[in-house]
Amino acid sequence: MTQPTTEIQPQVYSDDPYTPFISQVMRIEERTWGGGKQNYIIRYRGQIYGDSSQAYDKLSQSLRELDITPLFRLEDDRQTIVLLKGVVKYKPSNKWINLILFILTVVSVLFAGVFSNYGGPLVLDLDLIWPHLVEAIKLSLAFTVSLLAILLAHEFGHYLAARYHKTNVTLPYFIPFPLSPFGTMGAFIQLKEPPKNKRILLDIGIAGPLAGLLVAIPVLFIGLSLSVVDRLPPVMDGAVSLEGNSILYLFAKYIVFGQWLPTPVTYGGINPLIYWIRFFFTGSPLPIHGTDVLLHPIAWAGWAGLLVTALNLIPAGQLDGGHILYALFGKRSRIILPFVLIALVALGTVWSGWWLWALLLFFLGRVHAEPLDQITTLDPNRRALAVFGLFVFILVFTPVPLSLFMG
Repeated sequence: MTQPTTEIQPQVYSDDPYTPFISQVMRIEERTWGGGKQNYIIRYRGQIYGDSSQAYDKLSQSLRELDITPLFRLEDDRQTIVLLKGVVKYKPSNKWINLILFILTVVSVLFAGVFSNYGGPLVLDLDLIWPHLVEAIKLSLAFTVSLLAILLAHEFGHYLAARYHKTNVTLPYFIPFPLSPFGTMGAFIQLKEPPKNKRILLDIGIAGPLAGLLVAIPVLFIGLSLSVVDRLPPVMDGAVSLEGNSILYLFAKYIVFGQWLPTPVTYGGINPLIYWIRFFFTGSPLPIHGTDVLLHPIAWAGWAGLLVTALNLIPAGQLDGGHILYALFGKRSRIILPFVLIALVALGTVWSGWWLWALLLFFLGRVHAEPLDQITTLDPNRRALAVFGLFVFILVFTPVPLSLFMG
């Protein structure tokens, strides 16, 4: 036996053409007209019927023909619908820019790989350098394919998640930077419109890091299996760059080699656990003449993939971690920024690059991708996924990315 359904009767006000639409999704308790310094047309407060995400879809579709954009907000713990004049209109992107930047990045990464892997004489005699150059090009190709596979997976994770939710987004923009150790400063995509709600914001934000890790972790293990453990510094004298440890990277090396690396010649009478905690967070004392893994270029790409994931997962602003935090806590997530800045400034005492990140986030970290519908909260599965994303950040974060010492 079915129960009879009750159709919601629209409320009608002679001075308000929008109420018939609003009353289909909300029991209206209060109306406030905009104007003057207010940038909205009208604001309604009341109680939304049923699922707020479905209510938003229904209302936004109805108002789109009127060139009106609805916002769902919580104001003083009251459900609020705000109507704005205009609908987001986006221009098609020039895909040639994406393609050209990608080609330049491929060349840039290849150059960086050749530069770091060339071990021959520094002369202009082609006969002398050619065998070494060929070997460097082979290693550089392995590095380039591995690193770009990770970056492509990361960015297309974002892209495909956005397209799945029918959110307009650009193709990835890659950033060539041949003077860096990796030959690139990564890549980014740009949302052409605000995400509809926190669920969609989370899906888009976390899809990139997870997709990137799905490629980075196998690449890392393949690379480590091709690497060797030897004494530090390597055979040639000079400056030696030592990559930092994340929890995930530290355990990956242990799984492959059966030892915690880098291993110092002596712990200097310090409890090994205390030594490792200090080394993890400060990168000192440097394990000069100890043993460490000498990374194959594929392992170097895998390590770089973990670092890129960690940087993107920093919980601030428009970074992936900022999206995850905002989806989880809403505007309350902004109280985390000062603590993030303090932590980065403190870490800058052991790796100065964190000071640049602190400066960038000081100016840019206050801006969030605020969803149109801020009433719809995360469902339990997505809430667990968001917590998992923050846990992944802890696993891949590298307090001291690079250390330099003289051999």
